[in-house]
Amino acid sequence: MAIRRWGYSGELPPARFNMARYCLDAAARTTPAKVALIVVSDAHTPVESAECWTYAQLDDAVRRVAAGLRQMGLEPGARLMIRMGNTSDYALLFFGAIAAGCVPLPSSAQLTEKEADFLLADSGAQVLAMSDELAIAPPPGVRVLRSSDMVALRTQYKPLEYADTAAADPAFLIYTSGTTGQPKGVLHAQRSAWGRRPMYQGWYGSRPDDVVLHAGAFNWTYTLGVGLTDPWANSATAVLYNGPRDVAVWPLLMEKFRATLFAAVPGLYRQILKYNDLRAFDLSSLRHGLTAGEALSTALLEQWRTTTGKELYEALGMSECSTYVSSSPSVPVRPGSPGKPQTGRCVVALPVEGGEEPLPPGETGLLAVHRSDPGLMLGYWNRPAEEDLVYRGEWFIGGDLVHFDADGYMTYHGRNDDVMNAMGYRVSPLEVEHCLSQHPAVAEVAVTEVSVREGVTVIAAFVVPRDPDEPEGVDAAPLLAFVREHLAAYKCPREIIFTDSLPRTANGKVRRRDLAR
Repeated sequence: MAIRRWGYSGELPPARFNMARYCLDAAARTTPAKVALIVVSDAHTPVESAECWTYAQLDDAVRRVAAGLRQMGLEPGARLMIRMGNTSDYALLFFGAIAAGCVPLPSSAQLTEKEADFLLADSGAQVLAMSDELAIAPPPGVRVLRSSDMVALRTQYKPLEYADTAAADPAFLIYTSGTTGQPKGVLHAQRSAWGRRPMYQGWYGSRPDDVVLHAGAFNWTYTLGVGLTDPWANSATAVLYNGPRDVAVWPLLMEKFRATLFAAVPGLYRQILKYNDLRAFDLSSLRHGLTAGEALSTALLEQWRTTTGKELYEALGMSECSTYVSSSPSVPVRPGSPGKPQTGRCVVALPVEGGEEPLPPGETGLLAVHRSDPGLMLGYWNRPAEEDLVYRGEWFIGGDLVHFDADGYMTYHGRNDDVMNAMGYRVSPLEVEHCLSQHPAVAEVAVTEVSVREGVTVIAAFVVPRDPDEPEGVDAAPLLAFVREHLAAYKCPREIIFTDSLPRTANGKVRRRDLAR
């Protein structure tokens, strides 16, 4: 009998598995009165005035929403697109759809109407759930569910039993940058929640008495996973803030709600340290911070440690498999490295030029995750060509260049492709270039990341003006305004750099890596 040399070695999920049931059912039965979710709109509001949901209330509301969606005619597998703010209704819809066996598509509130229309059409969503303030008309055949409809949806119907889904059935669809410039849908299975189990101790050091404060928005898998799915699967409490953007609220919320874990991108940690005197806050309840989405610089790590006396644990992942390399209370931080592959996961570096045999320690190659990992996506939605590009035999390859040392710690060497990182969001330069190329003042354009200081990069557009003698041709303001009109804010360049020509290869392809030089 052949012995498999490589593969996921952790416990596999049961054959029948529903992600929403996994997160809510057990705690609703054993600790029904425990607070599962706190929603804060004003950081200065007294704790007792915050919106609170117990596990019993949350389980009941999610299953009532599931019943309501079925009554709307949504069958298992049907897609539901969500365009709402960071509210409890967003969470109820996301988990309610999964409880019904439907497939929610969380989307960013920052998307322009054109971007949102593309996701709606590409996914084939039958229902668009959106905030009341969005005055848009969906395409024919798409039903609208407004925020104002949610009260009836979660109170009018008898709670539905959780759908008897298989572990490999679709659970949710999340869009990320594609190699063609158009966003592509990443389809995740019900088992994806189970596939996060190596993170519980491999990154968080989770405990049932945890109070987890996450600074992200719900359209991001970082927030849906770290901010909701994992705390609930561990019977912990999730805290969500949806008030005005103000970096001063985060230490105040940590203190007020006695947060034990705080999760954000490195850029937010940097702002918190810059604009707050953390010594003025009682952060004694905080065990440590969690960070992902972009590389954590050694300088930022040391500043956080010195200022707070707390550790900061980093993780590396992607939309297709969440986080799978990390440091934790049981994996000591090694500055400059995001950590080690979590226990049970099979993560290696493969040769860039091809082959399925992992490289030895110290050699740089493409970061790869074995296809047997239950946290890995089912595939790209209707994109077989793009899917073929990321699989090499039994390995999924995400495009990151890394090496592992003899102790198993990973060092990141950047991307092997041109995908950029904007505050944790992956952004294709092709999408930004396509947008800017539509402006009449632009003859040629190339987009890439440029470093502005240690640990901080921004998206920059290098533009060859159509007519340098025209005032608009050498003025960045109209171009920045144009791109802001057509793309989500996190995709927009921070800098427009005018140039006479773009660096190209012998066959005419733009050399993006040479732009910043």
